[in-house]
Amino acid sequence: MMIRPFLICLLASAIASNAFASERYATRPPVVLSPDVSAPWVKQLRQRPVGRPANSRNVNPRNYVVFDDEPVRPVKPRRSKRAPAANPAAREVSFQRPEAPPKSVKKKREMDPKFLPQTVAYDGPEPAGTIVIDTAQRFLFLVEADGTAHRYGVGVGKEGFGWSGTNTISRKAEWPSWHPPAEMIRREKRKGRILPAHMEGGVANPLGARALYLGSTLYRIHGTNAPWTIGQSVSSGCIRMRNEDVIELYERVGVGTKVIVR
Repeated sequence: MMIRPFLICLLASAIASNAFASERYATRPPVVLSPDVSAPWVKQLRQRPVGRPANSRNVNPRNYVVFDDEPVRPVKPRRSKRAPAANPAAREVSFQRPEAPPKSVKKKREMDPKFLPQTVAYDGPEPAGTIVIDTAQRFLFLVEADGTAHRYGVGVGKEGFGWSGTNTISRKAEWPSWHPPAEMIRREKRKGRILPAHMEGGVANPLGARALYLGSTLYRIHGTNAPWTIGQSVSSGCIRMRNEDVIELYERVGVGTKVIVR
């Protein structure tokens, strides 16, 4: 029959074709890139895809590699150091340096240099160790034995609260506590100022660092938490000094020292 030789021939042709295909793809040819970067196929890689939606968020759903002419790095917006606070209430708090007080206010808070301590000549009749207070001139003199006196500036009683007389130091106290008299509490309350019935000693205490009590009276020679008032008539009758000055006087005199207020 003629069919058998035809099948044999067809089978042999298929085997030869498979062998040729295996031999053809046994070694893949290398990929050679054109050294010419201006070649058309290279330029096509740098083009943006056509038809990209203008405002679409999913412009590259399959993560295709897209070449751009000038890659743009995302710029993180810088946060201003003076950005307004998120909490509106925080805007009410000012962190700026406070403005300098007006010159008129500043002068009131400066003590006149003439009230600084100094040694002066003294020819009065009082013996050495006596304290003499001139309320008109706002000076306190501690009489020395060589015809001199150590002079300090003081604050004295305001109008209506001045006094004069002779007494002695009956007690000394360091960083004294303050018990405002009942009359003072009532008087200040009428002015809208509430005074405490008791205040422990400290830098905020009106009596300051030291106190020298005069006899059995309510008057004292004491320090102050407002040194710019030295040289003025501002107290309720007490004699006030700068803290550093009253500390020095405190060390120089003792209980029983004679005090003359003129």
